[in-house]
Amino acid sequence: MRKRLGSFRPSRRLLFAAGTAAAASTVAAASAAEAVPGSPQAATDAATGLGSLGNYGSGVLGAWARQARAISNEAQIRRTRENDGVFMFGDSIGVQDGPALVRQLAKLGIMTAVHNWAGRPVTPAVDALDTWAQDYGLPHRILMSVGSNDIFTPPAVAAQVDRTMQIAGPERTVYWVNVQAARTAFIPEIRVADQRNSAWINLQLAEAQRRHDNLRIVHWAEHLASSPNRLARYLRDGLHPSVPLGQNARNSLIIDAIKAG
Repeated sequence: MRKRLGSFRPSRRLLFAAGTAAAASTVAAASAAEAVPGSPQAATDAATGLGSLGNYGSGVLGAWARQARAISNEAQIRRTRENDGVFMFGDSIGVQDGPALVRQLAKLGIMTAVHNWAGRPVTPAVDALDTWAQDYGLPHRILMSVGSNDIFTPPAVAAQVDRTMQIAGPERTVYWVNVQAARTAFIPEIRVADQRNSAWINLQLAEAQRRHDNLRIVHWAEHLASSPNRLARYLRDGLHPSVPLGQNARNSLIIDAIKAG
């Protein structure tokens, strides 16, 4: 089973082709939408097309420290570690979808401890992983549901994936959900940049998988791009999964990956 999962390692060409197709589909179907609390936030002037789009075209990351979070208490963290469950580190998608995922994993007898924080990019999520590793030790399964907030600075991702794998060590499995962003509340230029930067992040994850045998990519972006209308049906704002349809689809991919080992 491990060999079969590892055999799907998309090429640069496949990743960018999927990204381009998804961008075109999203931009064509996009309509004005409300900004969602906890979503990656570009500067207000960038949203209207009047100001800087940042170094990579998606705008700039807003302040996230006071945004919504869901973090397990110490007792839950220790129980999860003792029962060799799953540690999850996520962003706003984790805040939204995490409770349903925890319930589904519990039905399989898998305990979960979460550290989900809206608006958070990869680097502080890996900082949190490092802190838990030092304070509690780690189970053999770690779920990283982060990366969407790195569309503003995509080159930062590769080093943090390698850092995650170093913290986890070779005996643990890290599951990493790749990203799809083309935020419908923003102008077309930003949506295209979002998609391009998502593909860039996903390429770094695919390349990291070649370096680390114990890294499993959960192919959310490819799943969305593989069938007509999935982007519109499974995402409510070009980023966050719709509930329940998109949420169920994304959580199912995660659970299938964890069950496969």
